[in-house]
Amino acid sequence: MFTYQLSDKLELRLLDVQDAERLFELTDGSRSYLREWLPWVDYSKTVEDSKEFIKATRQGFANNKSLTTAIVYQNEIVGVAGFNELNWSNKVAYIGYWLGEGYQGKGIMTTVAKGLTSYAFDYYKMNKVEITAAEFNKRSRSIPERLGFVEEGKLRQREWLYDHYVDHVIYGMLAEEWGRE
Repeated sequence: MFTYQLSDKLELRLLDVQDAERLFELTDGSRSYLREWLPWVDYSKTVEDSKEFIKATRQGFANNKSLTTAIVYQNEIVGVAGFNELNWSNKVAYIGYWLGEGYQGKGIMTTVAKGLTSYAFDYYKMNKVEITAAEFNKRSRSIPERLGFVEEGKLRQREWLYDHYVDHVIYGMLAEEWGRE
């Protein structure tokens, strides 16, 4: 099973079907908060929906097409992050993430995105890591900005959010630019 220790309090680990109840509880408890920027929230209505999501992420991992992990902070699942897609032909990893509402402002997601970026370059030998975020989602956009990703442009009407389209800003980091501390 995949586990990636980021600090003494923070790790990423592959989601397991046994995590479905906690994942649903976290989603449900942050529903209105998450719904502002994530189009899948209304489709996650039961623990069974979370189980199906986890099974799909494990299949993506088994097929070496994605890596979706639980963010475990102080031994509790607080969100999800990983590579929504691993493009082996072009050597690009696409990071996606979300965090439960009560866990914001602790530096968790910055540490997670930094760890995933290093992992993409060091382990997967990717050439590029990309992160996209809705144009007005300031919290999500602050993560790649804080890590020195380059803003590469805007994707117009990239995502349908329930009743309207939102533009996304795309950020990129090349392996040769990534400074390791």
